[in-house]
Amino acid sequence: MEARNEMELPEAEIRAHYSQALSLLSGFDHAPRLGKAATLAVPERSPGIPRTSRFRSTTPGLAGRSTQRASGVQLIDRIEGIGGDDLPSPAAATVVRALRRAIAIGLAVTDEIAARSGAAELKRANLEGRLPADHRTEFGELLAVESLAALSVFANATAFLLAEHAGPETVEGITSDEILTDNPLTALQGALWELDQNVSRATDDKTLIATVIASAEALSAAVQARAETAPRTGAFTGGSWRVAADDFPIAGFQPATKARGKPLTMSFKKPEEVVGNAIAKHQAMRLARMMVGYDFDRRMNPFVELGGFVFTFLGDGRPGTGKTTLIQMMAGMLNDYCQIGGYPFRYANLSVDNIDSYQGKSGQNARAFIDGIIDPSVIGFGTIDDIDQIAGKRGDRQSSAGQQEITAVLMEAFSGASTVVRGNCSFGMFSNHAESIDDALRQRASARFLIDGPKTRDDYIDILALLLGKRHDIPVGQHDLMKAQAMKKAVADSYAGHSRPHEAGLEKVFSDVTGQYGELTDLAELGSYLYAIAEAEPRFTGRAVKNITDAVKARAMDFDMPDEWFETPEAFMHQPYDRKLEMISALRQPITTEMVVQEINRYADSEWRYSDSADEAAIAETVRGMERMAEAQKRYGGRG
Repeated sequence: MEARNEMELPEAEIRAHYSQALSLLSGFDHAPRLGKAATLAVPERSPGIPRTSRFRSTTPGLAGRSTQRASGVQLIDRIEGIGGDDLPSPAAATVVRALRRAIAIGLAVTDEIAARSGAAELKRANLEGRLPADHRTEFGELLAVESLAALSVFANATAFLLAEHAGPETVEGITSDEILTDNPLTALQGALWELDQNVSRATDDKTLIATVIASAEALSAAVQARAETAPRTGAFTGGSWRVAADDFPIAGFQPATKARGKPLTMSFKKPEEVVGNAIAKHQAMRLARMMVGYDFDRRMNPFVELGGFVFTFLGDGRPGTGKTTLIQMMAGMLNDYCQIGGYPFRYANLSVDNIDSYQGKSGQNARAFIDGIIDPSVIGFGTIDDIDQIAGKRGDRQSSAGQQEITAVLMEAFSGASTVVRGNCSFGMFSNHAESIDDALRQRASARFLIDGPKTRDDYIDILALLLGKRHDIPVGQHDLMKAQAMKKAVADSYAGHSRPHEAGLEKVFSDVTGQYGELTDLAELGSYLYAIAEAEPRFTGRAVKNITDAVKARAMDFDMPDEWFETPEAFMHQPYDRKLEMISALRQPITTEMVVQEINRYADSEWRYSDSADEAAIAETVRGMERMAEAQKRYGGRG
């Protein structure tokens, strides 16, 4: 979503709608048109206890609400009756206050939309009976836009305001069918009627808050889908507002996420606790420091402007080689830097638990995961561990509908038409079987981290000493402990190792090209090498070239930012954007042909490895099938 200038939604305009919002929550009649009415059981209270709130303000002008209320939907009573207590709980009061404010914000936004779209004048003409016949269609469409906007803002504000009160509880069976577009008031009545249906199943404060948030999220998603085909939505989507008191952004039908992350309970790892994986560790450390260079005022990162920022990366390797440890290291570094800078940090992992049997729910889970991480008001790090099990391969009959939904969402988010890279977040995909990932999704990883774990004798000595700890008397022996893990030497050796390809198929292509041109020294020769690779491996496309050039630009940014930049926020993180740009530019390194060759080989090696692994797996499966068939025929023939 593109950055837009936000207008402040005046607090006075919001509070002017409080009485109307409270009236809706107190009671109204509603006959459902689209939603299915549930059998609602009103919680019992002790005999003689009235169904109105026990305590009311006696101060003139501050009465809580009228004792006269309509029959039908009485949402405040519904909420206050959760748990069967005679008095409303603090959670119930919190939910009611959030709903009142969310409704008021939604109504205030519709006033803004009416003024922008010209609907306000059409409303006056309609009330006075002078609305021209040729404007009735336009009038109806504008009212529908206001209705959808009111529902969207109400839903997103409700989820936003209650986010900090949410627990781990989840609820199932939430519906959002009663979406009416006659006018904003009718639309809100329909939404509140359905919320009343959903809340009727809550049993305590925790499930109450979880139910209200889930209902709001379901309503937001349903309205967003309806708005895709609605005409004249520009009056709403073309504007951008912010409610200053809540720091709540309103930008079209896109949901807003709370600008804070949940406390992490992860066991963080220090860089020195990661043995082997020199390039992966090195690039993860660089990326962590790049991300906290993000400027919250400009909503942009200097590293994005200069090139080399890694928005998505793929870490692949065999089981037990250190993928989880790498995640723990990078998340720990980001958490520490954000605490120094006073920045909100959000980490989330998309796991197999997000695959749902309900149609569309898996895609919604993936979209919520993406939206939470890309939120421009936080530093975000999202991981997808075992992505080959979570995202389905298109055309694979063994992939479930939920896996296919997740694949579609990730592909759009990582490199779609609406993808905007601000530099505040990064996504890491991890797999033991990268060859099983959909080809197009795998190619959306702009960087590749081969996680091959400890490789040398020194690595195995170091990891043994690290994991044993210090509570033993076994001598180290003839070994300089952890010397092999010195980053500069290990990284330089790893990069130098890619001056020639590792995979046999690519080695042949490289030998043929260098045999014709000699050492690759200019763009024409490098381009010829790329063309030869594409001829030999059809999956090596223009996107692969983009990923390689991104990796080369990242190498140009492969410099040591002084540690003191990250010891205090004033040294670097809190500097103005232009000053950060100057500080980083002064350290940038030149791009060399050696870098380009190494990055071509690194990327192409990975594609060859995935291709060979996929072919080997297919061949092994076919051989097993033929062996089983041969054994079956042998047994069948023996029956005679």
